[in-house]
Amino acid sequence: MAVPSAPAEPPATDVSAATLPARDPASPDVRSRITELRLSAFAGHRRAGFPLGPVTVFAGPSGSGKTTALTAYGALARLGGGAPLTEAFPDPAACVPERARPDAEGRRGFRIGCTADGAQGPVRLDVAVQAEPYLRIVGERLTARGVVLLETALRDPARRTVQAAWHTAGAAPVTRAPLPDDRLGTALLPLRVAGKTDGQRHVLAAAEQMVVALRSVFPCDPRPEHMRAPVPTGSGRLLPGCDNLADVLWRTRAECGRRHGLLVEALRAGCAGPVADLVAEPLADGTVRALLDRGDGLRTELARLGDGELRHLALTLVLLTGPGVLDVDTPGEVPDALRTLTVLADGFDRALDPRQRRELLRTAARMGERGHVRCVAAVQDASWATGTPGITVVHLNP
Repeated sequence: MAVPSAPAEPPATDVSAATLPARDPASPDVRSRITELRLSAFAGHRRAGFPLGPVTVFAGPSGSGKTTALTAYGALARLGGGAPLTEAFPDPAACVPERARPDAEGRRGFRIGCTADGAQGPVRLDVAVQAEPYLRIVGERLTARGVVLLETALRDPARRTVQAAWHTAGAAPVTRAPLPDDRLGTALLPLRVAGKTDGQRHVLAAAEQMVVALRSVFPCDPRPEHMRAPVPTGSGRLLPGCDNLADVLWRTRAECGRRHGLLVEALRAGCAGPVADLVAEPLADGTVRALLDRGDGLRTELARLGDGELRHLALTLVLLTGPGVLDVDTPGEVPDALRTLTVLADGFDRALDPRQRRELLRTAARMGERGHVRCVAAVQDASWATGTPGITVVHLNP
């Protein structure tokens, strides 16, 4: 497969001649969030586009591409945060479609993209990546309302740069400059665009919307085997594996009584036996442990809970907290009202019994309805989730 010099997409107005149309001010939803994931040519996916709602569940048997979809979303999130390609795609050859053939120069690659909705309306990002013989971005396009705001292309394979052109709509219709080929150009625009013309300000606003939506992502896969032992006190920010759950509970119980009350309420449905409270207890060696208060003078250490109970507890905590508690790279300069955290949960229902997964899905739907937290999850069988209000189920086949 010859890597294209620019990502393929529906026709858009040329960057050199466009005037960005005014956006309809009647749209009330201004939070930046990813509403579509596109895998044009990525691993086992071709020409695939997946709508993403407040809670989206990818369902299918092993090998159907559920984890691949979440992996692509996570990679875009890291690129949006400014990470280099090597960090976003540690195994780029695995992202190339299996039947892709190299071109005359031995190049193969893949194409991915997404759409971010928010105050600027739908903003579309498409990226073409060369995986072999070495990793580089060879084409990128950012569009909004039919106008190409940024376009990059590989002009000289000997240079580690791409030629970029972004919308100006001033004395010169576009600005051209080289950008590094190992970073997402959209994430670099705030450092390159002056914002002196209306066109430049539109470019900045659209790029910011995309970057904010991508950066506010928390991949989460709780590991019960690491959650049972006491942990050292630290930053109080929950890790993706939820290893430091007790330390985070030590913080959240004191800082937000209302959310802690919601967590305890959810645990009553997800844990065996009575649950009066969830407490964190400091130990003499400087560590802290978490315990369930049974309400009759008995406290149960987390070490005694089953895997399903621990995963239910951890995922509920993630959904009820937010960027200030989770170990996620959020744009601190952007107000909370413009951000939506997205939780990526592979194996969402792993080790959960029917009651636990039903209650967890209800929590996810409730938070998604509020607009603060979205969830993209993967399960093998979503028959239990199909038809639930607020849930988008994407069925995949191998």
